Amino acid sequence: MPNEIHPEIYPPSPEVMAAAYIKSHDEMIHKASEDPEGFWADRAREFEWFKPWDKVLDDSNKPFFKWFVGGRTNIAYNCLDRHVKTWRRNKLALIWEGEKGEVRTFSYHALNREVCKFSNVLRSMGVKKGDRVTIYMGRVPELPIAMLACAKVGAVHSVVYGGFSVEALHGRIDDSQSNVVITCDGSWMNGKIVELKNIVDEALKRCATIEHVIVVKRTGQQVQMESGRDYWYDDLMGLPVARALAGGNRSETEVMDAEDPLFLLYTSGTTGKPKAILHTHGGYMVGVATTLQWAFDLKEEDRWWCTADPGWITGHSYIVYGPMLLGATSFMYEGAPTFPYPNRWWSMIEKYGINVFYTAPTAIRGLMRFGEAWPNRHDLSALRLLGTVGEPINPEAWRWYHRVIGKGKCPIIDTWWQTETGMFMITPLPATPLKPGSATKPFPGIIADIYDEAGKPVAPGEEGFLVLKNPWPAMMRTIYNDPDRYVQQYWSKYPGVYFTGDSARKDADGYIWVIGRVDDVIKVSGYRLGTAEVESALVSHPAVAEAAAIGLHHEIKGHAIHTYVMLKAGYEPSEALAEELKAHVGHEMGPIAKPEKITFVKQLPKTRSGKIMRRVLKARAQGLPEGDLTTLEE
Repeated sequence: MPNEIHPEIYPPSPEVMAAAYIKSHDEMIHKASEDPEGFWADRAREFEWFKPWDKVLDDSNKPFFKWFVGGRTNIAYNCLDRHVKTWRRNKLALIWEGEKGEVRTFSYHALNREVCKFSNVLRSMGVKKGDRVTIYMGRVPELPIAMLACAKVGAVHSVVYGGFSVEALHGRIDDSQSNVVITCDGSWMNGKIVELKNIVDEALKRCATIEHVIVVKRTGQQVQMESGRDYWYDDLMGLPVARALAGGNRSETEVMDAEDPLFLLYTSGTTGKPKAILHTHGGYMVGVATTLQWAFDLKEEDRWWCTADPGWITGHSYIVYGPMLLGATSFMYEGAPTFPYPNRWWSMIEKYGINVFYTAPTAIRGLMRFGEAWPNRHDLSALRLLGTVGEPINPEAWRWYHRVIGKGKCPIIDTWWQTETGMFMITPLPATPLKPGSATKPFPGIIADIYDEAGKPVAPGEEGFLVLKNPWPAMMRTIYNDPDRYVQQYWSKYPGVYFTGDSARKDADGYIWVIGRVDDVIKVSGYRLGTAEVESALVSHPAVAEAAAIGLHHEIKGHAIHTYVMLKAGYEPSEALAEELKAHVGHEMGPIAKPEKITFVKQLPKTRSGKIMRRVLKARAQGLPEGDLTTLEE
């Protein structure tokens, strides 16, 4: 409970302090700052390396930093191979529940067997080190199996969120030049089938590089299977080639350089073209495992549940790689949190004895609407830590989460990080005193600050630009095929300093409060969507001449998309046309991108150089001062 001196500071309980892996956040920050390279080298020694590194950090070609230079390893080896050589071979690695209630479990031994078999399948199709493989699936166990199999053979996986549309999938396959797609016939969400295979078929009509499509049978509905290109996953896994190597179900793990690519993950940018963030085997491995272990204090006996989708960075880092690097037991659920009733999550926490639970503020706010009776029907006493991710959590939702779900005893680990950072950057540890709405302090080894426009630190309480002042192991290495964009977007505003694109303030205690994006990216339910992508989708409709998109506060989603549309001659505004345009955006980009509101306008505010002034639209929509209009065209 909050202390009496300051009702909005929640100190850790004696029980939490006794169990905490790190007893003092500040002491560890100080220790890491004295010798950052030594700090990360100590963390890296907890994993197995085929060859030790020659140098911890190479910063000779900034900002293209390299970590554990000369080291040889493989993240899949550290997720699976090293565990099956110990007592953990019989420990549960993954517990999965489908939306219809089916349950599947995998020990580390069983999961390793499936990954080895599927890696042999990939090799039989010619997939080799450096090849790109696109994964477009629902939340089923075969998704992490596919990711780990790619890593095992040295292929670079590109996971595309299973809610994205034909256009989004096509663009990502085309950019990555993948030669294999792994998908499902469909997936279940809110009791309905998402037609994944049909979307893949449509996308591949314009993709020349794809040679093979592997299809997991999940929903059982009829799908088109193209002879010579499409194969059922189960059929392939039953072939002798899947058990090709001596000993049955084994597969050699590719020896990778620490800086070899592990995966591409596309995130929205302001130019309209999604950018492929590239992460590598060595540094990413060290970063995600260390942050998960320290921030969430995972114990051998814990059951960990991160509710994200593996199609986003949270799923990569903290559903698949982080937990398995630690040898943890991870829970994964296929469907929606309110299907068939709003107690679905709470019932599973009770059923499986979940100890540590990590979700998004948008989900918390959505479940708050249904009241306290639903969670109070269930025994949530196994929970000892809670977490949030995706956007800043508002204090009201924080308090509800702490009181109703955590019963006043569970610290809330409010994490700030990005697809680009790969790992938690600002986060409390269990021993950190908490302030609702603040991500507290940087993780040990990370130096963060708040700068003004001129690149000087702002005074406590003032808003400015959140920056990161030193490199870290799990950082993105580049934007795939676009290194100039990497430099320009992240390292040019303040030379030598990483520009996060978020605004924030720091209080007198050094706690950081992240406010939101400063660029033209909208976060809807924790998902980043570029305004230019939404605008491009609108303009592709025959009635639309120009469009502008902004994000406005939404009680449940965090932000909602509001759009302003100029129609072509011969078209008139109407409610029917507005609904048609919303549906069109949903078709082009996926349901997550459907605008909340469409406003028809005769002109858009632009600078003299023709750039739409979205901040003016946002100010007008909120009834706020419009600020400096000197660059506005007449």
